[in-house]
Amino acid sequence: MSTQGSIPGYEAGTWVIDSARSEVAFQVRMLGFMKTRGTFDAFEGTVVLADNPLDSSVNAVIQATSINTKHKRRDQDIQHAGYLDTGTYPTITFASTGVRTDGADFLVDGDLTALAVTKQSTLRLKVQGIETGADGRKTARFSATTEVSNKAIGVTKGSAFINDTSLVFLEIVATKQD
Repeated sequence: MSTQGSIPGYEAGTWVIDSARSEVAFQVRMLGFMKTRGTFDAFEGTVVLADNPLDSSVNAVIQATSINTKHKRRDQDIQHAGYLDTGTYPTITFASTGVRTDGADFLVDGDLTALAVTKQSTLRLKVQGIETGADGRKTARFSATTEVSNKAIGVTKGSAFINDTSLVFLEIVATKQD
């Protein structure tokens, strides 16, 4: 899957993430068995598809204060020091450093920065489709997953109750820029 011909509709260029049609979600286990899920509702980014997909890149910025677990008090607690400390670190960023293949999937390696800590992270990405809409605009759809160690990025509170690993799920819709 290392050539553009293997991705139907593939077109090199700059694609802007449509946050209204995309989702940045996470899941963490509490007490080893309860799942807490949430989203970050404010984010932006660009995907640059190169002639060779393996030369492509992605950059994204998430507004940490936009966390939404559907529980207002928990959302407020998570924004304090020991968790995301959004007053000091208002954003979470991802900047890719390379793309490689793994069967039908792409692995997008990059630098994930949260709480002023930058850690290498790998997104397992699937191209869901690239199509031209009725308005003539090209849209690309991607799904990706990764795991993040809470301790590794500097989360120090709640370790007795919250598992160290957060699962991250991305459903991305991006529109090609002219």
